[in-house]
Amino acid sequence: MKLEVKPYTLDFKFSARTSRGELRLRHVWFITLNDSNGASGIGEVAPIARLSPENVDEVPDELMRLQENLKRVSIPDQEEDILELVSRLVSSEFPSIRFGLEMAFLDLVNGGTKHLFAKDLTNVKIPINGLIWMGDRAFMEEQIKQKLDEGFSCIKLKVGALDFDTELKILQNLRDFSDELVIRLDANGAFSTQEVLFKLKDLARFRVHSIEQPIMPRQPEAMELICNRSEIPIALDEELIGIENSRDRVDLLQDLKPHYLVLKPTLHGGFNSVKEWIDLAEMHGISWWITSYLESNIGLNAIAQFASKYPDNKTFHGLGTGNLYSNNITAPIIIEDGFFRYAKSKVWGI
Repeated sequence: MKLEVKPYTLDFKFSARTSRGELRLRHVWFITLNDSNGASGIGEVAPIARLSPENVDEVPDELMRLQENLKRVSIPDQEEDILELVSRLVSSEFPSIRFGLEMAFLDLVNGGTKHLFAKDLTNVKIPINGLIWMGDRAFMEEQIKQKLDEGFSCIKLKVGALDFDTELKILQNLRDFSDELVIRLDANGAFSTQEVLFKLKDLARFRVHSIEQPIMPRQPEAMELICNRSEIPIALDEELIGIENSRDRVDLLQDLKPHYLVLKPTLHGGFNSVKEWIDLAEMHGISWWITSYLESNIGLNAIAQFASKYPDNKTFHGLGTGNLYSNNITAPIIIEDGFFRYAKSKVWGI
């Protein structure tokens, strides 16, 4: 088996701003597995420097090592065996590579059709949130208007970078538009432990569905207090990164008692790891949703198909990021009326 590696740079249509910096370019690696019969499968390795748990500078060397090791590997034909093989081939220190290799293997064994899980993609229809990026008030309100015009019934806003009073005014205008609109917030750890409960109290009057990661991770006592006292349900995001041991995952959920988990395969080490988070969350009565990590349409396709394996989870997932780039991979993906689905006629451009 042969692994080909191709670096690719995605260009944002605008400067994508969060409370932890701005993104203008997105560097990824497309990896293609080729077997001796001429079949191939593609995956995407897409960490973000200083945000992902791995050292991104080490990713190329790790991919080169993987190229050598894969020459001596037989291809499993069952999903469970593929996921177990990838966990042996790739260290947990490189979760984005694990996810990319899982993706490539699953595509390969399913004929290189980009059908990793769902055989009939025309039946896939997933409710998603409309993501509002940080910027000045005019920019954010312009995005909100666009998402509402496009039919989204769940809006997710990044908060924590603007003046707080300005953010409150934006939320007031949004809530004035509709009483039924689902509003999610994502702070990316922007609030300090001294101010967080006061800010959450101010935000709660807009009947916010949830807020992701209000403080920086690895402050367990503070986060436990916030999950217990916040007037807004808390969703853990960055808090979950790097927690690989099953016992540690259970301890985190039992100690902090969050209301929601936000799961990203690129950050958590792929489908196998995310499935364990889902199983543990449901065991503890915790709801969850899946989001992309700003991957290209290659990774987005894989994440959406994985989400479609859980049709009983009717929540809004975070899969509306495919239109962020001016040079994304052409794909039969449609975002319409607040849903992610596939077109019957469009084809892949790779």
